[in-house]
Amino acid sequence: MPKRALITGVTGQDGSYLAELLLGEGYEVSGMVRRTSNVNYERVEHIADKIRFVPGDLLDEGSIVAALRDVQPHEVYNLAAQSFVTTSWNQPMFTGEATALGVTRVLEAVRQVDPSIRYYQASSSEMFGKVREVPQDETTPFYPRSPYGVAKVYGHWITINYRESYDLYACSGILFNHESPRRGLEFVTRKVTSSVARIKAGLDRELRLGNLDAKRDWGFAGDYVRAMWLMLQQDVPDDFVVATGETHSVRELCEIAFGRAGLDWTAYVVVDERFLRPAEVDLLVGSPAKAAEKLGWTPTVAFAELVEMMVDADIERLRR
Repeated sequence: MPKRALITGVTGQDGSYLAELLLGEGYEVSGMVRRTSNVNYERVEHIADKIRFVPGDLLDEGSIVAALRDVQPHEVYNLAAQSFVTTSWNQPMFTGEATALGVTRVLEAVRQVDPSIRYYQASSSEMFGKVREVPQDETTPFYPRSPYGVAKVYGHWITINYRESYDLYACSGILFNHESPRRGLEFVTRKVTSSVARIKAGLDRELRLGNLDAKRDWGFAGDYVRAMWLMLQQDVPDDFVVATGETHSVRELCEIAFGRAGLDWTAYVVVDERFLRPAEVDLLVGSPAKAAEKLGWTPTVAFAELVEMMVDADIERLRR
């Protein structure tokens, strides 16, 4: 009998790569999607005939219970959330409902329907916020600097609470920034690479950004979903930082991206105060030592290779 997995957020960047991985491992994959008039299946279009889509919403526990009873999964990967930091300032209540309380609803549904289900929670490096130490690992205290980060801290701790209170196999992956050609246009990496493609094609003349000195630990999403899967294959549930251990600035991101297209980034990038965060997170860099030791996980795609991959994909997308 093949294993069955349910992925919330299956139509997102991570969900699409995870679905590919699980299908390759022989799983029966189901994806939970909200009933809306404009669900975007673009990222999973190439594997849509292999995925079973079931209705469900993180704001509605009953729909999650129904999805679990229908699919009867061995593993649940909760990737769905309001996941854009900037939006969390404009929609703090919705972010709390989806990104924080939504985790509780999924965990409670697992507890009610089948406590033997193995559960993965998508935690975030944004939980570290105003960092207490560099690099950040599994023991670093949290100091979130956005409603999104605060909501993710809640989701992280409620996962630990359910694991310890109800003996659930529940893990959190504290994922640092992970990108790909499937990244949404609202995220800075994709904003940069898509703008490079548009400027190269003569469609735009400039790119407006916020803090060029902000530093992040950026990796490839395809690598990071492999760590998610590995967490649920261990004998004992645990939490892991998933990161490259390297940090790069937005300025360096621009240099590599524009350079890939043969352009000088300084001629096109404009700093715009509208894109500065109310509370900035200046430096995030994770230690993947525990993931390497216990999961045997290491990243395979370097930062420059990742940025160039994204630029190439955006140029090709525009060409088509």
